[in-house]
Amino acid sequence: MDRFRMIFQYFQSNSESVMNGICGLLALASVKMYTCFDFSCPCLPRYNMAYGLGIMFVPPIALFLCGLILNRQSLVMLEEWRRPQGRRKKDLAVIRYMCSSILQRAMVAPVVWIVVTLLDGKCLICAFSGSVDPEKFVGFANASPMQVQQLLAKVPCKDDELMRNNTSRKAVSRYLRCWSQALGWSILLILIVAAFLARWLRPCFNQAALLQARHWSNYIDMEQKIFEETCCEHSRLFAHKCILHFFKSMQEEIKLHSFSLPREREEAEGEEDLLRGITDQDQVNKLLKMWYYEKPPLNVSQVTQR
Repeated sequence: MDRFRMIFQYFQSNSESVMNGICGLLALASVKMYTCFDFSCPCLPRYNMAYGLGIMFVPPIALFLCGLILNRQSLVMLEEWRRPQGRRKKDLAVIRYMCSSILQRAMVAPVVWIVVTLLDGKCLICAFSGSVDPEKFVGFANASPMQVQQLLAKVPCKDDELMRNNTSRKAVSRYLRCWSQALGWSILLILIVAAFLARWLRPCFNQAALLQARHWSNYIDMEQKIFEETCCEHSRLFAHKCILHFFKSMQEEIKLHSFSLPREREEAEGEEDLLRGITDQDQVNKLLKMWYYEKPPLNVSQVTQR
C-alpha cells in the first residue's frame, strides 16, 4: 500500500512528466489505430471526398479532445481564467503560458495521425481522385464527362473490374500519392524546423518572464491539488465529529468494543486544530465561497503576521 502511495505522490508532483507520457501514448495509439483501420473508399463521385477528408480530420479532432480531457491543467487553466478577481489579481501571461502548454501537448496525437495518413496516401487519393484533370492522362481521352467522373471515382478501388488493369488508374494513383507524401513530408519538416527554432531562439527572449509564468502556472496547479487534499481531510474530520456527536450516547459501548481510534486525544487535538471552530454546514459553505470569490493574496508574510 505504501508503494502505491509513493507512486501516486510521484505522479502528483510530476504532472508535467506524466502529461508528456500520456501525449506520447496517444501518439502511438493514433498510429496503431490507423494501421489497424480497414480503409475502404466508397468509389462514388459524391462520397469519396467526404469519406477521405473525414478519415483524415475527424479522428484528429477526437484525439485533440482526448488530449484536452486527459490534461488536468486544462481545467485548472479554465478555472483560473474564469474565476472572479477577488483579492488576488489574475496574470494573463500565466494563463497564456498554460494555454500554450496544453495546446502543444494536445496537438501531438492529431498531427501524428494527419502526417501518417498523408504519408500513406490512401485518404488523399480517395478524396481528390475525382478532382484530377483527365486531360493529363491518356486513358480518359475517349470517354464522356460522366464516364470520366465515374472512372476517376473508381481510381482508389484497384479491385474493381473496370479499373483492375487500367494503366491510367495507376498513373492517377501514383500522381496523387506523390502529392500526398510530398505534403506529409513538408508538414513534418515544417514542424521540425519550428521546434528547432523554438528551442534555440528561446534564450533570445525574456527569460525572467518565462520563469515567472512557468513558476506561477506550477503554483496554481499545486495549489489546486493541495486544496483538494485539504478539503478531503477536513471533510473526513468534520464527518468524524458529526458521527461521534450522533453516537455520543454510545461512547462507552464503542470504547468497550475497541471501536475508538488509537491516540484519541492527539487526534482530537489535531481535528480541533484543523476544524478551527467550524461547527455547521453554513460555515463550511461560507469558507468555500470565500475561497472561490476572494482568494487570499500571495503574501506569506501576511499569513505569518496573523
